[in-house]
Amino acid sequence: MPYYTKLGELPKTRHTQFRRPDGALYSEELFGTEGFAGPTSTMYHIHPPTQVSGWKTLYSTKPEYVEMDTMRMRHLKTMPMKAHGDPITGRVVLFGNEDCEMSICVPKDPMEYHFKNGQGDECLFIHHGSGTVYTSFGTLKFGPKDYIIIPKGIVYRMVFDPRKSKDEPGPRFLCIETVNGSHILPPPHYLSKKTSQFLEHAPYCERDLRLPQLPLTYDERGEFEVRIKARNCVHSYVYAYHPLDLIGWDGCYYPYVFNVEDFAPITGKLHMPPPIHQTFEAHNFVICSFCPRLLDWHPEAIPVPYNHSNLDSDEVLYYVEGNYKARKGIEVGSITAHPQGIPHGPHPGTVEKSLGAKFTDELAVMCDTFRPLYPTKAALDLDDSKYPDSWQGEHFTTGSRNGHPDGKAADGSEPVTTWA
Repeated sequence: MPYYTKLGELPKTRHTQFRRPDGALYSEELFGTEGFAGPTSTMYHIHPPTQVSGWKTLYSTKPEYVEMDTMRMRHLKTMPMKAHGDPITGRVVLFGNEDCEMSICVPKDPMEYHFKNGQGDECLFIHHGSGTVYTSFGTLKFGPKDYIIIPKGIVYRMVFDPRKSKDEPGPRFLCIETVNGSHILPPPHYLSKKTSQFLEHAPYCERDLRLPQLPLTYDERGEFEVRIKARNCVHSYVYAYHPLDLIGWDGCYYPYVFNVEDFAPITGKLHMPPPIHQTFEAHNFVICSFCPRLLDWHPEAIPVPYNHSNLDSDEVLYYVEGNYKARKGIEVGSITAHPQGIPHGPHPGTVEKSLGAKFTDELAVMCDTFRPLYPTKAALDLDDSKYPDSWQGEHFTTGSRNGHPDGKAADGSEPVTTWA
């Protein structure tokens, strides 16, 4: 994280004696990255964090990718996915590569254990549901449209609130996690090189981040299972005490929550490229937020994206809500995947239809990767095979050829519509 914070009780000086009420020492732990050269936090446990037992391997988490030699645009309709598993076991990987994995989770069961990802950072985007993430750094409340950033190695348990009515959608979230050892952070160009403070041009800042809060410490004895993802497997460990036993911590490495409605979109006179929507960054991929915003104000602006070939990136969008004006057939929960090197852009008719629009209510989360993404079998089961052909047909009306931005012919008559 970009700035220092603390929570709970701490000694005046690090690496010095800090005693429990019974006179024994608290167990200090330096928790950090990059061989002590990256961000760290110093944690104080009631019990030594090394006292674990019962280690065993439970199951493999290595995705099996298919159609790795096929390159085409894809559209997945994920809303029909049935609820299953818990917030960890219910994750279904749909796309991935050597740098990241993208999954959808529609959990059915509660987590009866604590979990830590020992392979990479996690970015969870909450589509539906609210609840609490209980972490070793404190408590994080979450709700719809929240990003939850959980750095590598942090122990947590995710608890969803009960649904208030049968009409309320069940829990659903998107998970993007690193698998290349990198960390999910705010983009460097948003931060001061001297102080790591968010700069004035950044679309969000420190005030927008929700950090861990009390309650922090759970002093309980018993048998507590902690599952650890590492080496492409989930392993089970048993603690003789509650794993969230910190009395205090300080530093620059911790989980946090950011609500996408606090993102302040950057707009322009003409259509702005996707990097202005960037929200987070890791090695070889970025995460962007396409939020409701005012559209371009040039009198002849075309508000929808121009055709483009992103020659170095695969582009995946998860559609959250609103009317995504450049695409037809997109639904809430849709995922589109456009591989590098294939031009993509507005669907037939959407350019003319967008002219004169002043505002968009779309909300989507995008992940751009710098190595090819591969689908899993689960992705193929949700695939709309007709999507690659959806750009076929006439893109322009007779009226638009006559120069009328409303699509009408020069004599004011309605044009002939040649697309479905």
